[in-house]
Amino acid sequence: MLKRKSWLGLCIVIGLMFSLIIPTISLSQSLPTKAAREIRGVWITNVDSDVLFTRDRLATAIKDLRSLNFNTIYPVAWNWGYTTYPSKVAKKIVGSSFMPKKSAGILIGRTLNKNEGLERRDVMQELVTQGHKNGLAVIPWFEFGFMLPAATDPAGSDFAKLHPDWLTQKQDGGTIWKEGKDPRVWLNPFKPEVKKFIIDLVVEAVGKYDVDGIQFDDHFGLPSEFGYDSFTVNLYKSEHQGQLPPKDFKNEAWINWRADKITLLMRDLFTAIKAKNPKAIVSISPNPQIFAKSFFLQDWAKWERQGLVEELLIQVYRDKLSTFVGELQKPEVKLASQHIPVGIGILTGVKPKPIPMQQIQTQIAAVRKEGLAGVSFFFYETLWKLTSEPAAARKDGFRQAFAQSVARSSIIK
Repeated sequence: MLKRKSWLGLCIVIGLMFSLIIPTISLSQSLPTKAAREIRGVWITNVDSDVLFTRDRLATAIKDLRSLNFNTIYPVAWNWGYTTYPSKVAKKIVGSSFMPKKSAGILIGRTLNKNEGLERRDVMQELVTQGHKNGLAVIPWFEFGFMLPAATDPAGSDFAKLHPDWLTQKQDGGTIWKEGKDPRVWLNPFKPEVKKFIIDLVVEAVGKYDVDGIQFDDHFGLPSEFGYDSFTVNLYKSEHQGQLPPKDFKNEAWINWRADKITLLMRDLFTAIKAKNPKAIVSISPNPQIFAKSFFLQDWAKWERQGLVEELLIQVYRDKLSTFVGELQKPEVKLASQHIPVGIGILTGVKPKPIPMQQIQTQIAAVRKEGLAGVSFFFYETLWKLTSEPAAARKDGFRQAFAQSVARSSIIK
């Protein structure tokens, strides 16, 4: 067994050797100048989080974010088959204009009292008012995209029951897709009525509220095992001399055909948004490109090249630094960053998995080192609440990372 001094000396030597092999990424060296711009965002959701359910709690959260020099919030606008704000479009199709208290209570794991919830409140207007009052951009996040909870989910709406013909299918005729343990179904993005619903929903939001943009994530697509419903099969046959789609759902041509159809929908959506509110940023937060296209038929690199995206936040939820940095250095990321602000989504934790502040700071520094446009964190509640570290220490960590207030990166002048 080594003596204490010998062991200490050996550790120093090994540390020096590793420092020569693995480049360090220093947060202090990566701090932006006052003239710099940087996206400093956070996703605000209604799952495992009660921040949206009272006015006072929401106002306090936004003030805290502003005091720590955040400049953007991405609050959930559409999930579980509901909107989180009063919506005439949703009421017409779903039967409810916003998420009821019962469903909200299930999502945060407790019974809400009579003063809590989203009912009888316009939470989106509160977000816009409080956000802009505190100098934060407000970009509603249409989280579920084409995804819905299965009809059996107690937290979900009756959407799947009301419009079963709007759903797409797997090759065996099944409609259920598991997201972890949760059963989901998917709207068919190739059907005209589904396209109209999604476009109408988004246009309603950008027209009704003084938002700074809208955002879709990895659910604005379709898991690649879907697309074998009769409508899509007949559409494919009509464009392929009567041939059936390939049985292999990973067939490259079949992937491309469906992905291109979603790109056309993205073009229609972009056009509709700009017609309603030319200043609204069209933002997306997908997975890295290869996975996004092969698993969710999201060819976001093509969307970007066609000018259909004005802000890109790639979800890079990786613990290992070399893997994290590798995703930042992909050619499609570098290419997109020449045209639009490209930021990185960083995981700050989920309920069963807290992420240490040191890892978060290291990843922020890595994003800056690669010259990208900023970061957004998933999700608000894990910034300094659902964590194993003290809240004060977590806030100090973000205060160190965002030492100065800066404007957000944007191509909108």
